[in-house]
Amino acid sequence: MTMNHRQADVVSKTFVTKVIQHGWKRFGRDYVYPECSDCNACKNLRIKVSDYKYSKSERKIINRNDDTKIVIKEPSISPEHLELYNKYHAYKAKKDGWGYQQMSRLDYYQKFIDGAYDFGKELRYYIDDKLVCVDLIDILDDGISAVYCYYDPDYPRFSLGTYSLLYEINLAENLGLDWVYLGYWIDGYKAFEYKEKFQPLEILDNYPSMVDKPEWKPFKG
Repeated sequence: MTMNHRQADVVSKTFVTKVIQHGWKRFGRDYVYPECSDCNACKNLRIKVSDYKYSKSERKIINRNDDTKIVIKEPSISPEHLELYNKYHAYKAKKDGWGYQQMSRLDYYQKFIDGAYDFGKELRYYIDDKLVCVDLIDILDDGISAVYCYYDPDYPRFSLGTYSLLYEINLAENLGLDWVYLGYWIDGYKAFEYKEKFQPLEILDNYPSMVDKPEWKPFKG
């Protein structure tokens, strides 16, 4: 996969909303999208918040997290953040074959904190006063963009990855926003399969220029 990178030093929420609508993804000050001359496999998905209906299993997950404390803060970094991030990635490397490299404090800052401005937030999840999940998001003019989420694999009963996304849907609804932008999706790619479950979804099949209107269409999976 070839990624087109653009760095922006001064941006507004309106700017971020527009590029996310056009299929871009923000990491720190970098705005990226796939640009492969012979491949169009990378699509974008977004959840239509107003039409979302929680399934029976999703309501069980919400109920199991009734005592999970959620705090919304500006993105930050601490030894607790880094320990949890590296623990999660070591787990995914063993379970799903992800490549693993210890995240440094500088790399974490550049990827998740720098460039967040006033629209970037982190949702911290605590169980028994222990940090068990960090969900980084951008709150846009029309929705929430899911930037990155990592969690403690020692708490499987709480389905923290799913719960964090369900909370994003609920947060978007409470804020009067229309969408939760899930970012990239590739058909048949295991790491992205979970996104298909959050119906109703819309899909962006290409990466239009900024002067063109993005054509999001219903996605059935």
